[in-house]
Amino acid sequence: MNRPVMTRLLPTRLPLTCVWTFVILGVFASARLRAQDDDASPPAKTGVLVSVDLPLRGDDAAVLVARLAELADATPPTERQTVVLQIRGGDDDDGQTAFEDALRVARAMTSGDLRRLRIVVFVRGRIGGHASLIVTAAERLVVGESAVLTGVAEDSEMPDETVALSYQAIARRRGLFPESVVDAMLDRSVELVRGTTIDGRQTLASGDELKTLRDSGEIISEDVWKSAGQPIELTAEELRDGRMATDIITDDAGDEDTAGLDQLARRLDLASITDIGAAGERGPRNGVLLEIAGSIASNKSRRWQSNLQATLGRDSINTWLITFDTDGGSLGESAGLATWFASPQPPLETVAGFVRTEARGDAALIALACKPLMMAPDSRLGGAGADAIDSRQIEDQREFIETIARRTNRSPGLIMGLLDRDRQVYRYTSKKTGRVRYSTPDDLVFGAEDEQMERDRWRQGERIDLSQGVTAETAMELGLIDGIAATAESAARRIGLDGLPPPAADRGLVRLVEDIGRRQGLAFLALMLGFMMLSSEASAPGMGLPGFLSMICFAFFFWTQYLNGTAEWLELLAFVLGLVCIGIEIFVLPGFGIFGIGGLALTLLGVVLMSQTFVVPRNVYQVEVLTQSIWMALGGLASTVVGFLLIRRLMPHLPILSGLVMETSDAAVIDRQERLADYADFIGQSGKATTPLRPSGKARFGDQIIAVVSDGQAIERDEVVRVIEVLGTRVVVEPMDSPEQA
Repeated sequence: MNRPVMTRLLPTRLPLTCVWTFVILGVFASARLRAQDDDASPPAKTGVLVSVDLPLRGDDAAVLVARLAELADATPPTERQTVVLQIRGGDDDDGQTAFEDALRVARAMTSGDLRRLRIVVFVRGRIGGHASLIVTAAERLVVGESAVLTGVAEDSEMPDETVALSYQAIARRRGLFPESVVDAMLDRSVELVRGTTIDGRQTLASGDELKTLRDSGEIISEDVWKSAGQPIELTAEELRDGRMATDIITDDAGDEDTAGLDQLARRLDLASITDIGAAGERGPRNGVLLEIAGSIASNKSRRWQSNLQATLGRDSINTWLITFDTDGGSLGESAGLATWFASPQPPLETVAGFVRTEARGDAALIALACKPLMMAPDSRLGGAGADAIDSRQIEDQREFIETIARRTNRSPGLIMGLLDRDRQVYRYTSKKTGRVRYSTPDDLVFGAEDEQMERDRWRQGERIDLSQGVTAETAMELGLIDGIAATAESAARRIGLDGLPPPAADRGLVRLVEDIGRRQGLAFLALMLGFMMLSSEASAPGMGLPGFLSMICFAFFFWTQYLNGTAEWLELLAFVLGLVCIGIEIFVLPGFGIFGIGGLALTLLGVVLMSQTFVVPRNVYQVEVLTQSIWMALGGLASTVVGFLLIRRLMPHLPILSGLVMETSDAAVIDRQERLADYADFIGQSGKATTPLRPSGKARFGDQIIAVVSDGQAIERDEVVRVIEVLGTRVVVEPMDSPEQA
């Protein structure tokens, strides 16, 4: 009963000595296999070195993020590639790196998209300003002997809350820099102390935590690293003693020397480190400007692409700056432009974007395909636009949107939320790593093998309201844009251009008309003048100057709307047919019948459709646009009546224009003219027909020949007739029985 389990499972006839023989042989074989495995050398681990020179500009930040993304894509899913970011500072504090650029790099370093990379930051020289945010995002920190990390605040003012929250969030994701150190980096008034507690533990404390430790008497000794009111300066020794930096590389092993790379590789347990050059190394910037304004339509998209494509063969153009002032209009056309902008091909290096006022609806997809993307402080990204986009269209474009998001290092969940205003996007935080993800509950577990397990990995936070689009500040907080610029010129300088580049199109007249077409007030004025001149032409004899001016105004209105992307030939046909029907009602069939009603309806329909890209509104924004279009059409038609009244009252009294209006006929003159044509004296007179009367013809009465009409009988030529009735100028005659009666 007390036999070992293994012997109980064996047949009873098998001797116990055989069992132990098999066990010994198994142990020997296992040991031999382990020895063979130990003799086999594991694959050598290598790393790459990417140099980052300060200050970091917007374009440099985009290039650095793209370089890291390329390294991550090239790394197998089951491995992690060590990437060393060598940040070289100057002799003075770096205060020229913009917060938005540093935040973009830091977010990328801590995002899940680069989880295949083990990012080590190697600091050489003095690093200050917002470049320190990149240091806090490191997975591991290595410093040179002369390395110094200074604070962000160069004066007594504390950075705004958004900056402080971003620093703390990045630091918490990595856990490399204590919260007390980050507070001291941000605020000069904070005192930073390294204290030794009663139990021998060393800690870095500042602010309320430091006060609590002092009041409780837990600190038995203090080493002040930063006094209140003084800027922080963390040396290499302090960074290592504070367990923020793991190693110090000696200065005699320069970063350009093989010995320096070898020393760094040994500290990181790597066989070798390959220097792949500096991120952001670019030649001179030569760019052109493209203004995407008004509604997006196929004709405008083709023209934009043609203008941009023509710039690649001249003047070494390598940068496109795209500005946005549009409400969208076509998801298909926007997707095509977004694909083009997200994957620039040589010689093109950068496609940057700047939202002047708005990039609504599908236009947000084009803007988010640009990298870097900046916004004006009062601009808006996303929200309802001229093209109503539903969830089905978003699902059809899911793979494409995820590709755009991956290439630009942006959240696909946020992009889809900006396009689909009914999409409910939440902020999710990984319970294990603290990684932040924006997604819908369904997208969170999309493609997961175990949906419940995947859902349990995330903590759901607040809902992100994207239905009305986002402001520049919100877009910056969500990581959708790379900076905020006051003007397009400042955005151009941020990407390395000397100033605002020249426009891509060289047709100045088209650009002028497009600019005029975007001004709805001028388009409405042209429509009103056209209808006023049309009413003037209706009051004038024949075709004259008012009719010509009316055609010019209508043609200008259609051309501006066509270039603006809202008018096509169908709308023009409806408008022209409406005017024709109104003309028939006025000149051919006086009154107010089917031609009048139908003409007004067609004219109204033509004007409304020329002012928008849709027929039936499907969202709130389209309802607003439809309302404006209807009021424009009604105002134009009302100007016809106003113009008619003004012309009737004013034009006859103007010397230059008096000839364009028919004067009102005098009743006395009309009566006198009618009296001159009175044939009442011919009643009873007889004469001779000079032409056959069938029934009308002519007859001679004395020396006068007049037009007459027989009483219904056929009268031959030279037959004697007598006048029996006169009605104005109508003379009725009858044949006489014999010539003698004449």
